[in-house]
Amino acid sequence: MTGEPMNLNGKTAVIYGGAGSVGGAIAAAFTGAGADVHLAGRTEATLKAKAEELEARYAVVDVLDEQAVDRHAATFDRIDISVNVTTDNDVQGTPMVEMSVDDYLSPVVSAVRGKFLTARAAARHMIKQQSGVILFFGGSGEASAHRRWQLGGLLAAFDAVEAMRRQLAAELGGHGVRVVTLQTGGIPESVPAEHRAPIEEDIVGSTLLGRAATLQDVGRTAVFAASDWGRAITGSQVNITCGGVFG
Repeated sequence: MTGEPMNLNGKTAVIYGGAGSVGGAIAAAFTGAGADVHLAGRTEATLKAKAEELEARYAVVDVLDEQAVDRHAATFDRIDISVNVTTDNDVQGTPMVEMSVDDYLSPVVSAVRGKFLTARAAARHMIKQQSGVILFFGGSGEASAHRRWQLGGLLAAFDAVEAMRRQLAAELGGHGVRVVTLQTGGIPESVPAEHRAPIEEDIVGSTLLGRAATLQDVGRTAVFAASDWGRAITGSQVNITCGGVFG
């Protein structure tokens, strides 16, 4: 293959939820690819630790706070890549008929509000630059998951964010801005150890490859999607489910 190597040299990347397992994996991959990485989230202790590990910068930002998100974005001269992998505050394991409306709506409200605010803040920079990439993580789930798990409003939240991604891609494409979802079927490494075994068995059992995506897979795919090698991809999902979702 000829041409420029796949890298993020000279790119400024903001990763909301960058101290978490998925956000940290993306941050590490972006750092390795040459990006200037900035971590954002609500908990300073974990942010600081991850930032020191990666020699990145960080800021305490609540993605549900409109003014906080906008103030933080205003500190940048440019934002080339925006990634939001913050928690969706979902409640699982309760039948819907026994669930409160607040618990059901919690992931929907959190996901839509947080991802809208961070995407909007980044897009305002990117429109001026006439370039940029907004990455989401989640995507359309495997349909049979509804039969196996009591997921509350989590998949409703994922679907709502996908509708947002399509609309953003349509509105921002003319400005050279791409909007992409990394479609996951679940990353066992991101599940707390005490709950991991049955969840990993379920995830792996639904794949075509007989294995689940790793955190390293997530990071590498994020670099590809955010780099110029992925410049033809927008308004769509990049499937990293190992065939757990296919069709």
